[in-house]
Amino acid sequence: MAMTRFQKLATAALISVLFLMFVGAIVRVTGAGMGCPDWPKCWGSLIPPTAAEQVDFTKLPIERFRQKAERMGRDPSTITEESLRQEFNPRHVWTEYFNRLCSLPVGFFCVATVVAGFWQRPKRPLVFWCAWLALIMVLINAWMGARVVFSGLKPGVLTTHLALAMSLLGFLTYAAWAGTDRPWRIQVHERGRRLLRWAVIILLGTIIIEGILGSQVREQTDLLSKFHIKVPRAEWNEELEKTWSYLIHRSFSWGVLIAAIWAWWLTRKHVAGGPKRVERVVLGIVIAQMVLGIVMSQVHIYGWVQVLHVGLAAVLLTFCWLWLLGLTAGRESMLNNKAAAVR
Repeated sequence: MAMTRFQKLATAALISVLFLMFVGAIVRVTGAGMGCPDWPKCWGSLIPPTAAEQVDFTKLPIERFRQKAERMGRDPSTITEESLRQEFNPRHVWTEYFNRLCSLPVGFFCVATVVAGFWQRPKRPLVFWCAWLALIMVLINAWMGARVVFSGLKPGVLTTHLALAMSLLGFLTYAAWAGTDRPWRIQVHERGRRLLRWAVIILLGTIIIEGILGSQVREQTDLLSKFHIKVPRAEWNEELEKTWSYLIHRSFSWGVLIAAIWAWWLTRKHVAGGPKRVERVVLGIVIAQMVLGIVMSQVHIYGWVQVLHVGLAAVLLTFCWLWLLGLTAGRESMLNNKAAAVR
């Protein structure tokens, strides 16, 4: 079935958000989150420099940088023009700047989705308001992005940033799915629809909880790294593995796997033709996430593994939302149920 213009715009917005989350994962893994210490400019320029010699350090907000350093537990008096010159890392600068550039398509497509949503409002007001909520989430997250920079990657801010991104994925997924007269639905036997929906709801809930726990682990990693400066991670990794956030995150992943297998089994039992593309993608990503988690805990924490782990989590959440939406009963199904009840 061909997508409507509105669905194409909403899907483009959704894909741009997913791509941005992959890029954001690269920023975190490479430690480039503070590559641009100021916002919205980067080292005082709209287009960042490629070398420290191109930076006019006299025009930088040194006092603001000192306040940020104090929030990070550093001695603010150590922040000088010379220390900033030594901390300048062109690779980190341009990694963070690319991350900021990738946010532009997100804003453009979300605004376009809202504009196109005005034609959806008469027949599908919920779609219209979801488009608006998605745009609001983008604006709040942009503001939160600035808070992330100004807070010096303060714990709690990053988790909130992630939670808003997860909400944004839900709103855009619904808008892309419902923006047509006949949304895609899974052909499921009515007696199994309710049980299967509950299974997918539980799966979705476990994925969200696991994502929040993963963000807590990342914040704990950042905190420990501040107290082990210039110390190889292998030497303090055991300290991380003893934290409650890491232990729960590692154990809770089995809950996600069990919920996914249960939903898969119910799909084979109640859905005509068995699992299709959406269900296969969900189970495949869950298994891949388990493998990636084992690699990081038992082999080595490779950067590319971390990026895949975070990026695939966003894709998994999106497809799980889509799976749940596909299990909603259409108008024809509801009418048939009422007719059956009358008989």
